[in-house]
Amino acid sequence: MNTLRIQTRDGRRTDISADTLATLTATLRGRLLTEDAPGYDAARRIWNGMIDRKPALIARCLGASDVVAAVNFAREHELLFSIRGAGHNIAGTAVADGGLMIDLIEMQGIRVDPEARRVWVQPGTTWADVDRETQLHGLVVPGGIVSTTGVSGFTLGGGFGWLTRKWGYTVDLLRSVELVTPDGQFLNVTAESHPDLFWALCGGGGNFGVVTGYEFDAKPLGPTVMAGIVFYSFERAVDLLRHFREITGNAPNELACLFAVRTAPAAPFIPEEQHGKLIVGIAMNYAGPLDDAMRYVDQIRNFDAEPIVDLIRPQQFMEHQKFLDAGQPYGRNYYWKSDFFDRIDDELIDVAVDHWAQITSPLSSSLIMHLGGAGQARPLDSTAVGFRNTEFVFNMQSAWDGDAGSEEHIGWARAMFDAVHPYSGGSSYINFQTEDEGDERVRQSYPAEIYERLVEVKDRYDPTNMFCFNKNIQPSAAVLRRQRADTSPVSD
Repeated sequence: MNTLRIQTRDGRRTDISADTLATLTATLRGRLLTEDAPGYDAARRIWNGMIDRKPALIARCLGASDVVAAVNFAREHELLFSIRGAGHNIAGTAVADGGLMIDLIEMQGIRVDPEARRVWVQPGTTWADVDRETQLHGLVVPGGIVSTTGVSGFTLGGGFGWLTRKWGYTVDLLRSVELVTPDGQFLNVTAESHPDLFWALCGGGGNFGVVTGYEFDAKPLGPTVMAGIVFYSFERAVDLLRHFREITGNAPNELACLFAVRTAPAAPFIPEEQHGKLIVGIAMNYAGPLDDAMRYVDQIRNFDAEPIVDLIRPQQFMEHQKFLDAGQPYGRNYYWKSDFFDRIDDELIDVAVDHWAQITSPLSSSLIMHLGGAGQARPLDSTAVGFRNTEFVFNMQSAWDGDAGSEEHIGWARAMFDAVHPYSGGSSYINFQTEDEGDERVRQSYPAEIYERLVEVKDRYDPTNMFCFNKNIQPSAAVLRRQRADTSPVSD
């Protein structure tokens, strides 16, 4: 290969010589993969099977020095590039078609300081990896509800899960990050050293650099918690969702509840006559003493119908963190729509149940998670999290195998979103946005004053919008116009 054709940020293609690639290869400790290299296809694949893009070049980084080299290479050649952590993002922003993928998947180090209750995590890890190390010491970093989710993108988007009501959003526990900036600097960023930049990293997504390490506060929990789910027939969906509303209306911060709709799998713990039928359930996790949890378990069970299966019990927190994993396996096709709600009105319930009944794929599901609690306790502008004051997140998750039925399954999620959106608070979560949701939906993810502050940080640290292959916070128009005027055209 004499030259490599690769995508630039302005939509053109440029040629990279073999000698230039050889110099980059010699600089990296990790591997540099082109399309004909062994392992290339496996490296470009991510969790969402709908995303089938081919980067021209993949830099498989082993440490911060590799990341610095890759970022400098991208800047010097004005390349379109993407950042891959664990590759679990629904929109597939880990893979830039025809561009450079800066791949962090092999950076999976974790260090726990049980005395200080601090955890240091590299960006290729998943929450299952972190839980495995922290639970050894009876500690936890509040993560998500699916253990295969990556730590990196999840955290940069704000992060919520079973422990949000008890301890706040994941970024509320973030204490420092190691960051490679667009100009290739390596910074240790804290609220004291770089207050505006640290603030923006706590919810502003991957817009400001490549994070090569996260330091979190850890909290005492487990290893045993009261958790699980109880399922009922879909015919009781309206009443069960009202029951969920009542429980969450009086829940202590220790209690996190989730309403779930799915097709019953052919699992041994579900009666055979229910296999393949729609079912609804309430899942819970109690972040407190087991004895205290029973009054809330009794409230959940106090529903005038016979459950299909009741799986609420004392169990390992790590086990509970994985119980939704089977419904989101690696490589399946996924298309999501989501919204935030301040309350669950009867009208919303009726609309939601009607659309759930029309689910087009037996692999699709829908979740409503109760947030609030400690997540709302901090000032709205304490971080860049744009949904701090919301009460519920509603996710419509289309899923299917193979190429057939894509339009139908995507159409179901879109139609349901259109039907429930009028009842929403109008905000959004960047980590749940699909690839076809653009700039306006990103703006809707933040209150105006938070978005404007994010733009100010972007203007300071990435005025040319080098980090653009993401749910993008664009620099202010004046700054971007000035930078474009100062930039010479890239030859095609």
